[in-house]
Amino acid sequence: MNSGEAPQSGAGTSGEAPLVGRHDALRSLAQAVKATVTHGFRFLTVVGDPGAGKTRLLGELAALARDRGLTTLWGRAAEFEQIMPFSALVDALDDHLETHRDDLAGRLGDPQELRLATVFPALAAKMPEDDLAGESEDTDKSGMVRYRLYRALRQLIDELASPAGLALILDDVHWADDSSAEFLDHLVRHPPRGRVLVAAAYRPAQASPRLAALTLSAGARGLEVPARPLTRAEVEEFLGPEVNRTRGSALYEASGGNPLYLEALARMRRLDAGELPPTVRAALQVELGDLSPGSLLVVQAAAVTADEFEPSLAAVTAEVPEAAALEALNELVARDIVRPAAAGRFRFRHPLVRQAAYESSAAGWRLAAHARLAGHLASLGAPATVQAHHFERSGSFGDQRAISTLIEAARKVAPQAPVTATHWFRKALDLLPDEPGTLEARLELLMELSRAQGVSGRLAEGRDTARELLRMLPPDDHARRARAARICALMERQLDRPHEARALLLDELRRMPDPRAAVAVPLRMRLVAESMMRGDFRAAQAVLDLMPDSGDDWRPDLAMAVAALRPMPAYAAGLIGEAIRHAEAADRLISSALDEHLAEWLDAVAWVCWCETNMGRYSVALRHFERAAAVARSTGQTYILTNLLAGTAKTLVQLGRLPEALAVADESVEGARLLESGQQRVFALTQLCLASAWSGDHEAALSAGEEAVRAGFGAGEAWGDMARHARGVALITAGRLAEGAAAVLDACAGFEDSRLDRGTLMASAELLAQVDAVRGRPAEAGEWAGRAADLDHAELPSFSGLIPLARSHALRASDPRSAAALADEAAALLNGHERRVDAGRALLQAALAYGDAGERDRARERLREAAAIFQACEARALVAQVVREQRRLGVRVAGAARGPSGAAPYGLSPREMQIATLVAEGLTNQQIAEQLFLSARTVETHLTHVFAKLGVGSRVGVATRLNRGA
Repeated sequence: MNSGEAPQSGAGTSGEAPLVGRHDALRSLAQAVKATVTHGFRFLTVVGDPGAGKTRLLGELAALARDRGLTTLWGRAAEFEQIMPFSALVDALDDHLETHRDDLAGRLGDPQELRLATVFPALAAKMPEDDLAGESEDTDKSGMVRYRLYRALRQLIDELASPAGLALILDDVHWADDSSAEFLDHLVRHPPRGRVLVAAAYRPAQASPRLAALTLSAGARGLEVPARPLTRAEVEEFLGPEVNRTRGSALYEASGGNPLYLEALARMRRLDAGELPPTVRAALQVELGDLSPGSLLVVQAAAVTADEFEPSLAAVTAEVPEAAALEALNELVARDIVRPAAAGRFRFRHPLVRQAAYESSAAGWRLAAHARLAGHLASLGAPATVQAHHFERSGSFGDQRAISTLIEAARKVAPQAPVTATHWFRKALDLLPDEPGTLEARLELLMELSRAQGVSGRLAEGRDTARELLRMLPPDDHARRARAARICALMERQLDRPHEARALLLDELRRMPDPRAAVAVPLRMRLVAESMMRGDFRAAQAVLDLMPDSGDDWRPDLAMAVAALRPMPAYAAGLIGEAIRHAEAADRLISSALDEHLAEWLDAVAWVCWCETNMGRYSVALRHFERAAAVARSTGQTYILTNLLAGTAKTLVQLGRLPEALAVADESVEGARLLESGQQRVFALTQLCLASAWSGDHEAALSAGEEAVRAGFGAGEAWGDMARHARGVALITAGRLAEGAAAVLDACAGFEDSRLDRGTLMASAELLAQVDAVRGRPAEAGEWAGRAADLDHAELPSFSGLIPLARSHALRASDPRSAAALADEAAALLNGHERRVDAGRALLQAALAYGDAGERDRARERLREAAAIFQACEARALVAQVVREQRRLGVRVAGAARGPSGAAPYGLSPREMQIATLVAEGLTNQQIAEQLFLSARTVETHLTHVFAKLGVGSRVGVATRLNRGA
């Protein structure tokens, strides 16, 4: 069938008999298409053994989708190219993109088009070379490039679905590369907004756990359709009346009702039933054996070339003239071994036919064929990524051209497909001689391999590679050994193996002749970090006490790194003044440090960032978090980036910048999933839970909180408590007060020897005071207000407003005027220290208290001020609560979506309406960001809400809806 375009008919295509049976499956397919047209995104899997008829069912699905007006595109992954990134998506979309690229112009935005050009040749071919070069030199070398690429792919799918809808059909995805599976996982958890049906067929025995879980991850939008064997009666119908019952029974027994096996065996008319081979592979070999020698040679060469191949490349591989190859193709098409595809290419009837052709050739001939094809592609200037597939199968030990090509290809795909990169790095290492002259090259390759494995989520493999690197490094190469040990310990920590990390660091320190020398400091710093992760700040301080601030043989960046570790233990010990002095010293050193110095010590810098936000120094914390995250991206340190993004999200929540917090937290979660680190996933989900809770998306908040707690990581450490605390907050904001209060109290360890930071404990005491006040328990609320006061510290003014707010909760029932005054005081203090959501909550509390006291004008004024803050923060549930109170006091309001200067259409917030208008005017996300002084990520987050509220799936849809409304 043609690349990209689905077959024009589900039945009756070349060489296929009419469909037999499958009535239940066809009903399920029809229901999936109908649900897509009616309700939007659906994800469907067709699951069955090799030859069970999955492809045929997909053909029927394509026909059903086309009949309902959906654009229908088809792609297939291939066994011998399964390491190639996004091969099935390229197969499905590339020809369509080449034809319709002009239609998409301007709808995706330049950054997205550049990202997509790294995947689709059709887009890369029409992209200016300077733009492509800029994309290839992207400063983001972290695994988060994949996350942004997946969002670009999702946007592309939505654009292709506009206006009629899209059926994207992917066959044989058990052979798809890991990046394709990751993208499908991303897609089912972040569904397209338009009418999109994604169907994937795979063999369950060969599917990865991620692939097998996709239908479950899709929830109500998912459907699995099994491709079961034909019954005996269906086999008789399939074979037709010309096959007698005896032979039909033998064919049924031999095939097991498998349609492909049945078809292959039935083709062997020259054999009697009793001579049937035991497997279909033998049947296919017999089919190939009937070919003329020239045709057999060409089909073997084609099998080496690609699943969908060009005759000229098959001719080169077979070492025959192109005219001879075309003549052979006539016979191959006539025998339905290959079929015409798009643009003068040909494709095998079935992947098993290609496999049989490939395996029918001699091993030595195959090696030489791959070598010929690799050399030819190199002479044509084909990209290293295209050549690598053949060099890895033909490269000989010490073959420098093969080694350099594999390394170049690995480096090229590492940001988008690190699993493929690890494969090619490992192949290059296998070909590189292990001798003194190649030691440096081998060490460099091992370092790159370890990083790629870590970024790809293969942390255990990355750890093992780092240990291999340690074994190879000379005993006296202490500097590089220390760096490798730090990386290895970081990965052990990401694998939730803190004891192994600590043992490794101590062992490496014991190897050093002077454990107090400058070269030993990085290992001692990592020990400090390990102690702090366990919450053992005394042990961390003990190590720091033995470390000077600088030394004659120290590099400047080492002094900065040590300074960055000092604030947190002092803060945890309650030495707030000392912690602030340490933080200010670290701030000076970090601010003056070069990015390359920061890059070496991001794991240390992260600690001062978190300490700053814990102390309420939000502006400083955000500045350091954002710079450190940018450096982490540019140096590929994904395992630190996800932590930095989680901290950024926490800081943005405190500042009331909730849409940005949600976007950053979501990115952190996606990065942690890609990294497959339980620890980082819990960190990220915790912040996503809090950001969602205060934004008013209670379902998302509880989902994130439940997942963070259910993951079970971090038991006995502060970050496990943080997850349970976030879930408790989500329960409270969702109105489940008693359950939420119990969860918060449990996470705080009853406020006795809690591992949570002082600011979180004060906020928890205030929240528990509010809960008890609402539940009619003012005395208990007063106790929580006292608890908050006990935690107060004069040098942490950002939290001081929580104390009068907690007292206001306790007093409101008995003395509403005093409660209102306390709430006013709290609002001023909290607003002055940029705690915007809490300032709005204080104003809301003041309004309620003034209302109870009968001062309705003051109540209305405080509600107006609270509404302005909540709308600016986009705290939707709190906006709705204010609206309810305004209506209760006789204020006429249109609803929760009303902005401070009037209601925006369609329930859009003022900012969303502003962005939607600019989209309708044709501006890209980047242009909008520059005009409104926002980040592009914030614009994208707002646009997500615009799409949902307008019920559209594309920028064109936004323009159409707004113009129609005008």
